[in-house]
Amino acid sequence: MGLGLLPLGLALGVLITHAGLPWWCASLFTAVVYAGSFEFLLVNLALAAAPLAAVALAAFLVNVRHVFYALSFPLDRVRRRLGKAYGTFALTDEAYALTTGDRARSWSGARILWLQLFMHLYWVGGATTGVLLGSVVPDSVTGLDFAMTALFAVLALDTVRERHGDLPTPVLALLSALVARVVLPGQLLLSAFILFTATLLVRSRAASKKEPKEEPRA
Repeated sequence: MGLGLLPLGLALGVLITHAGLPWWCASLFTAVVYAGSFEFLLVNLALAAAPLAAVALAAFLVNVRHVFYALSFPLDRVRRRLGKAYGTFALTDEAYALTTGDRARSWSGARILWLQLFMHLYWVGGATTGVLLGSVVPDSVTGLDFAMTALFAVLALDTVRERHGDLPTPVLALLSALVARVVLPGQLLLSAFILFTATLLVRSRAASKKEPKEEPRA
């Protein structure tokens, strides 16, 4: 996963260079913000000198999914408060995907924190290297801003393969995105999240009704 984050960080650093922002923005964004998909968006927001309120709203819409991650992220294995604080801060899509799989059920809290720390270092190092080497990458190179989307697609495919019995969930996610794209294209992300959450609630309620009720014991 770290080797996958390294080229993504390089792509972000190159984008920051081509955008004309100072080189230290790459290190600052990746070390302090540490929200990959939002950092790609933050480059355009910084160029447009967007108001802080607009930046805060964009950050909320892009990262609100982390609220749902926290429900099943194994933070209870981390003992110290400082470790819990960093584990919460460094809860990324990649960290969640790795620590909630079947192979991670026996991982200790220390191993989870070290995993998050190394991914953080890969991200910061990749972006810093990318911004320093960005001047040698021609402006004609396209597709760098699609790097994060490609990573999400790979993570989604891996999850579907691992949980092959839960095919309706990604289908509902795809349908929610398509409906939001057609009905509310200007608010695609928020409307897709709301629609997907609503469909999951309906599905959960329907499944609970189908479960056989236990007969009272005599």
